[in-house]
Amino acid sequence: MTTVPDLGPPASQPLVRLRLAPHSTLPRRIDGAWWPHSRDLLSELPLLIGALPRAWGQIDGVTVNTAMWSTSPGRMLVANHVVRLNRSSVTHSRHTIRLLGPGRGRWDLLVVPPEIDAVDAEPLMAAASAPVATA
Repeated sequence: MTTVPDLGPPASQPLVRLRLAPHSTLPRRIDGAWWPHSRDLLSELPLLIGALPRAWGQIDGVTVNTAMWSTSPGRMLVANHVVRLNRSSVTHSRHTIRLLGPGRGRWDLLVVPPEIDAVDAEPLMAAASAPVATA
């Protein structure tokens, strides 16, 4: 297991690029978008988890696509809490991350590849976090 220290956000640490869809009673396939700064899950995941709404509770499981991320252990300690890391090779989930909160639910986020520039990333993030259209 890898331990990631909870040092708080230093001034040099990048901001989390995250957009979440507004809460709705209508079901969604994607709950928002995350644009990490790198493909290093050990450095990016603690930032993401720290930026999630408190209403989501503690995240104890994360599923990512093997092709999208550099190697990582099967679990890591984030802010004194063990997070299980599951890797998948399913093609349809390449650009998503699944977050699981015990007793709270599951959230799927679109992962915008870190190497994409802002001009291309912005519309993807906006579309993934847009409210569900009702007829």
